[in-house]
Formats: sequence, C-alpha cells, structure tokens
Amino acid sequence: MTTWESLYAKRASRMRASEIRELLKLLDRPDVISFAGGIPDPELFPAESFQKAYEEILGGPEAAKALQYGVSEGSLRLRTWIVAHMRELGVDCAPENILITSGSQQALDYLGKLFLSPGDTALVQWPTYLGAVQAFNAYELQFDRLDPGTNRAAADYAKKAEETGGRVKFAYLSPDFANPTGLTVGLEDRHRILALAENLSCAVVEDAPYESLRYDGDAVPPMLALDCQKTGGIENSRTLYCGSFSKSLSPGLRLGWICAASEVISRLVLIKQASDLNTPVLNQDAMARVAEREFAAHTARTNRIYRARRDAMLEALEKHMPEGCRWTRPEGGMFIWVELPAGCDAAELLQSSVERAKVAFVPGRAFHPDGSGANTMRLSFSCADERKIEEGVSRLARLIAETVTSKL
Repeated sequence: MTTWESLYAKRASRMRASEIRELLKLLDRPDVISFAGGIPDPELFPAESFQKAYEEILGGPEAAKALQYGVSEGSLRLRTWIVAHMRELGVDCAPENILITSGSQQALDYLGKLFLSPGDTALVQWPTYLGAVQAFNAYELQFDRLDPGTNRAAADYAKKAEETGGRVKFAYLSPDFANPTGLTVGLEDRHRILALAENLSCAVVEDAPYESLRYDGDAVPPMLALDCQKTGGIENSRTLYCGSFSKSLSPGLRLGWICAASEVISRLVLIKQASDLNTPVLNQDAMARVAEREFAAHTARTNRIYRARRDAMLEALEKHMPEGCRWTRPEGGMFIWVELPAGCDAAELLQSSVERAKVAFVPGRAFHPDGSGANTMRLSFSCADERKIEEGVSRLARLIAETVTSKL
C-alpha cells in the first residue's frame, strides 16, 4: 500500500480545508435561517440575459471559436469591457494590463505563486479574508498584521520579516466592504498603505470583489487609481487589482481579473498557461455580452435589494442584541461583523445556535491568521429577506443573552 504522506511536498502540510466551506455543508437545512454564506442571492442572477447570450453565441458564427481553446490572457472583448470599467474607476489601462482568471480566487493563488518564496511575509488586515490566507499559505510564508492606523514603521515590518528568512513581498487588503468585517479603508489610510509599500519596496494586492456593491456614502478611489496618480500611470504602479464578476453578475461562471502593469501581467500569463491554459472562452463571451448590456442597471437593481437587507439587519441588531455586543455598520458589501462580550466563544455558540435557535453564522476565529477572535462572528445579509433577518437576529440575540447570563 502506498504511503502517500511520505510523498507529499512539505508545503502540503500547510494546506487546510476552508472552515467556512466545511461549515456550509452542514447548514444546508431548510429549517435553518442562514447568515453564514458570503454569496449573492441566486434569485437575483440575470439568468434570462445569460440564456440569451449563450443562445446567440452557440447559434451563430462564433460558436466554433467559443468552444475552442482561447488565448491565456483572456477574451479581448471581455478585457476591453474591463478596461472601460477600470477607467470609470479612475484607472487608465489597456487590454495588455488585464488577465482574465477563473474567479478572483485563482488570481490570489497566482499572485502567491509569483511573489512568495518560503519565509517571505505578507501583510494582511486582521481579521482578513480566509480564502486569501488559504491561497497564500501553500507558499510557506508568514503573515504580519497590516494596521495603517498604528503608524507602525516600515523598518519594524522589514526587521520582523528578515527574522523568518525572507522579506515583505506584498500588503494584501480588501479596501471596500471587506470580507469579513464589511469595513472600508478610508482615503487617508489608503495613502498610508501605499507609502508603506513604497518604503518596503513591496507590492499591494487590492482585492475588490465587492467594489460595485456600494449602498450609501461617497465612493473612495481604488488604491490602484491612487497609485497611478502618484506614480504617473499603471506601468509604474506597484498595486495589483483583483476584480470579480462573482458578486455582481454570477459566481458560477468563475470569472475574475487582475489589472496591473503589463510586465506583471506577462509573468502571470505564463502561470496561467502552465495551470489551466485559459479560462473557458464560452463563459467569457457570454459574460462580455451581459456586462455590456446591463452591468450598471443590474447592479443598481440588486443594490437596492441588498441595501434594504443591510438596513433590516442593522435595525434588528440594534433592537435585539444584548448589552456588550458591538457590530460594524458597512456602507456596502454583504457582511456585518459582530463582537460578542469577552468570554463568549462564537464557535461553541454556533452548535447551540443551529440546533436550538435554527440560525447559522460564521465564527470569526477562522479569519484571524493567529487563531484569535474567538468572541467574533460574521453575519451575511445577502441571501435572507427582511422577514427572515428580523426573525433570525431575534433568535440569535436571545441565545447570546442566555449564554452571557450563564457565564456570569
């Protein structure tokens, strides 16, 4: 019998199952109100538009091309739409600055593969997106806390990175309505992070899957746009922008992109060629047609619905949560981050919540690279209507109050 463990690469020991995805398998129950999945509401997908796009492609002269291999960079039509979209965000770029990926998750994996050597350091928000931790972790790196509000010196980051045998390669953050906190990085802090990256001679990975999901407040320019303004253009920029259609039009088509200096894109193309050759051409062509026709109108429509759900959850939290709980007030996205009173363990609470209150959420510890944050949880409002949100939060709040009382 083969002893597989002895054949695995050392990096395999750092690979862990997503606690969230494993959790979601257990929560697919009709009697449970779920605030767990960080996913768009499938009822809002523009299914008829995609059906029309696929029928046009497969029923016309482009069918053979759409069913064939494609260039690794991605469909020129889709990249051209993305160029126009990025320009609306303040980033002047060309198709040569765009790589189409199989979702932004693949983009994160490729960036880890390109930049990280064993012992290197990535600076991340605390808490941060679990999928990024998973993507980077395979490349045998260290994580350090990115907190622009502390004005921590670049030399301190560099020294700590040297102690593990590497250097700081990039700062990773989701500046708009972050997963899991829902928070947005302000303009001043974005400038601070860019200055820190310049002092460290490292890159900035801007993960922006929720950028189009703004419900109120003034939009803040993407870090890539600020970087281009500062350096004179995208070819001089150190920021790598990861975009996605998963939260706006469809996650099932698995389409994302990286926007960066053409030198970096050319390297990433080599990784793409060695990985999966190209993202499916048919999906790219369908997405291009749907995006051209109704991206703005569709996101405006879905944002009205998500805004109402966010407001309903904030109102329910204010109405029902016991004293000692705190939560974020996001201007967009899909998440509200809740901090429970000290001594409460959200992971322990979850089991009781699912069985007794019939409410699911995600414990916050998974989002902390150091395993802290036991008394935190992530609530998603994207897939529950206002009635379910009111009922689910009230049930959860009663359970939390009982838990707090029992610990007194």
